[in-house]
Amino acid sequence: MPPFAPPPADTTRPTLSGSFGMAASTHWLASGTAQSVLERGGNAFDAAVAAAFVLHVVEPHLNGPGGDLVALVAPADGAVRVVNGQGPAPAGATPEHFREQGLDEVPGSGALAAAVPGAVVAWLEVLLEHGTWPLADVLDYAIHYAERGFPAAPQLCAVIAAMTRHFVDHWPTSAAQWLADGTAPTPGQTLRNPAYAATLRRLVAESTQAGPSRTAGIREALRIWRSGFVASALARSVERPHRHSSGTDHAGVLTADDLAAYRPRYEVPTRLTFRGVTVAKPGFWSQGPVLLQTLAILDQFDDARLDPSTALGAHTVLEALKLALADRDCYYGDHDDAAGLAALLSPDYARERAAAITDSASPEYRPGRPPGLEPCLPPLREKESVRGSEGVGEPTVSRTGVTRGDTCHVDVVDRWGNLVSATPSGGWLQSSPAVPELGFCLGTRLQMTWLSPDSPSGLRPGRLPRTTLSPTMLLDGDRPVAALGTPGGDQQDQWQLLYLLRTIVGGYQPQQAIDAPAFHTVAAVSSFWPRIWTPGGAVVERRLGADVIEELVRRGHRVTVSDDWSLGRLSTVTRDPGSGSLSAAANSRGAQGYAVGR
Repeated sequence: MPPFAPPPADTTRPTLSGSFGMAASTHWLASGTAQSVLERGGNAFDAAVAAAFVLHVVEPHLNGPGGDLVALVAPADGAVRVVNGQGPAPAGATPEHFREQGLDEVPGSGALAAAVPGAVVAWLEVLLEHGTWPLADVLDYAIHYAERGFPAAPQLCAVIAAMTRHFVDHWPTSAAQWLADGTAPTPGQTLRNPAYAATLRRLVAESTQAGPSRTAGIREALRIWRSGFVASALARSVERPHRHSSGTDHAGVLTADDLAAYRPRYEVPTRLTFRGVTVAKPGFWSQGPVLLQTLAILDQFDDARLDPSTALGAHTVLEALKLALADRDCYYGDHDDAAGLAALLSPDYARERAAAITDSASPEYRPGRPPGLEPCLPPLREKESVRGSEGVGEPTVSRTGVTRGDTCHVDVVDRWGNLVSATPSGGWLQSSPAVPELGFCLGTRLQMTWLSPDSPSGLRPGRLPRTTLSPTMLLDGDRPVAALGTPGGDQQDQWQLLYLLRTIVGGYQPQQAIDAPAFHTVAAVSSFWPRIWTPGGAVVERRLGADVIEELVRRGHRVTVSDDWSLGRLSTVTRDPGSGSLSAAANSRGAQGYAVGR
């Protein structure tokens, strides 16, 4: 008898297969853009960058040029590396400044919560080092949709509608950009962003003054973005006080010097081998190692206990996630204790954590104590009390499972064997007031920091906020075989875990694993304002089954039942290094993400 229940015979879509190139993302126009680049001779890096700028245009409620980026890149002739496009806290973003403003936490919206924007700079660095196309050709797709328009998806319209009163009352520049005649768009209506198109056109025009060289043009574009007209407009935009989620008005602290000094980082990924597959993630400044910690814990159990579609499997997965996420809250951050944090992935520690899982759900908050580490406990607040504006927190899945939005994700593989897995986010249109001359706004990633100086993810000028952005690559030995990821804030690694268990252990095909019922725990401190947790809380899709749900409740889980197709927006591309065969799959939830290829 196989350890997992057999996968469903039918899927919402096929797992695509081919040998030329594959792309998958959270929006069909981005996927189509990436495939178009591949068809015209570009490589996976050209394709991913072009798709990313299209995502700025077509999913502005989920990401933007003022946001951030985490990616894993695997050149066919090189090693996998992490692209750290998470910008740091500005020099003026000190706990003392926030307290002087009458704040005891970082707001969820408004420019005070803005880290230095890293997304565009990181994408341009990827294009410079790994791409083959000139900047003008890469940006042509985004300029087309920003000028000619695109059909507004229902979720985008719903977000703008929810923000309408706030825009009108407090953020007039956002009202001018997103409200035609004072009203929100309707699904299918053509939306344009001429200001962002003009920004990109000006960036291309000024960068070509560096000469005909592709690399010289991209370097000049990087200089312009950091120190030219874009940086000047962003720095000016934060000087005017505006409404924050605190219900009070403040100016931001981001300066031209902060923007000029920023450089993205290339890093060695953090790895763990599970059931013979090596999983590569960004480091402990992100939540990426949560996936590795959870896999290490689950590696202590037999295969039969790892099926997420059974009550025992779902219970075991939820309890392991709660343990790993508690460690995330108490230990992860942009600090220098790399050796100490490595203990969180040791086999001895994994066995100790696995032994803490019983037949009943634990309602307790249980960080571990590996050798040399002492947990710094965050505040444990159970009741949400949102004050002030609508534009708060991250536009992701709510604590009840209702989808308010998400981040974005894109995966690309080309015929030469280059792979990209990227999760861009931040700079959502509901983050802070639009900068009218640029067509976008700043992000709010600093809301993931605490004002306590003792916290490993405390606010410190020049330090990174602990991001939830968490793309994944899989390797067979040292050979990359898959790129995957999902939007979802604190749920990103939780939903990817279900996919990995079903494909690595259960033998599911990619589309089968993406389509399978999803769930996640909310028994962890939210990374987003107002930073609450639900002891023993779990959110499950109804189609997990009444018997499984009832058994989870009997075991002590505080279950919230969500709609049948509501959790997860995962996509993936794969490559067999022996044959060169490629595959791709994408989430059908929301009818917006698609995989393409041949």
